[in-house]
Amino acid sequence: MLTGVPKPAFPFTNLKRTTMKILVIRHDNIGDLIITTPVFRALRERFPDAQIDALVNSYNFPILQNNPDLSRIHVYTKGKHRSPGASLLMTHWRRFRLMLRLRSTHYDTVIVANWGYHPRLLRPARWIAPASIIGFVPARTTIPGISHGIPINTAPRHSVEKAFFLLRPLGIEGPPPPLRLVPDPGEKRRAQDLLRSQTWFRPDRTVVGVHISSRKELQRWTGGQFSELIKRLHAKDGFQFMLFWSPGDEKNRMHPGDDQAAASIVASTSGLPVLPYATGRLETLMGGLSVCDAMICSDGGAMHVGAGLGLPILCFFGDSPPQNWHPWGVPYELLNPATRNVKDIPVEDAGAAFERLMGKMSSSS
Repeated sequence: MLTGVPKPAFPFTNLKRTTMKILVIRHDNIGDLIITTPVFRALRERFPDAQIDALVNSYNFPILQNNPDLSRIHVYTKGKHRSPGASLLMTHWRRFRLMLRLRSTHYDTVIVANWGYHPRLLRPARWIAPASIIGFVPARTTIPGISHGIPINTAPRHSVEKAFFLLRPLGIEGPPPPLRLVPDPGEKRRAQDLLRSQTWFRPDRTVVGVHISSRKELQRWTGGQFSELIKRLHAKDGFQFMLFWSPGDEKNRMHPGDDQAAASIVASTSGLPVLPYATGRLETLMGGLSVCDAMICSDGGAMHVGAGLGLPILCFFGDSPPQNWHPWGVPYELLNPATRNVKDIPVEDAGAAFERLMGKMSSSS
């Protein structure tokens, strides 16, 4: 059982489960939405006949697109994410119409699932006018509009557990279940077909997904380090690899990519079983990783995608706190150097950590 947060009284005992309507709002990045999927899973288990909906942005939508725990996903587009040539005014108009539909649904409760207290994020929840609103509030504080405030607890704790505190007013307590992602069937089939078409592919050998991209400088291993690790793992165990990266030019200030680093790795591992797999779309990343058996990456959204797909993970952490963000619900090995810069992780240490990870998998099978 989770501890450290007062347990509010269960306020919904008078509602019929068959008519209960719940909306979860989550506005954050890819990883933040993925770590909220145990919330949806627990809600569905507790209220199997309820209408359980989510409100997310178009950037994150693929994370939930095939989630079996949700009744409906409501999607809005941020101005900065609108399609080329799309009118900003029309984008705002569509969002307004969506809010009208949500208001007319008459939800029993809205859960504002962003960690911490954000008045800006509370406004749409209030406007939807549900019977109650659940959200985080500063300790010993009552916030108008939040019917069931969960005091913010700053003790070191995984973000999945923090999000799970929001379910206490609904009579749901931990431990949280694993993450849940369901890849697009077409994207998964495309990745399978491409992998099987490689002349070097062996279905009886492990396929390791290697994701090299990270937005934070301190979270980036070098192309040379990735190349050396691939060579070592293949030489020792005959592993096969899919190489994932965010496409684009590294000098692009708005949307930097890792085309140059990926090309360097492909060139230096020539002759080895390495399938380059650029992932310009989130659906492509999910589909590609879904055909892998394990994953190597830095902390970030892609790591949580891998965990959501159930992959054992070797992860590199720089300046982000591992206790808050380590892979949830899957076997993992985590390397976090004292310098908080992943470039200081020796290839030898990464190789040894991956061997330990594979050992965990062998002992559990």
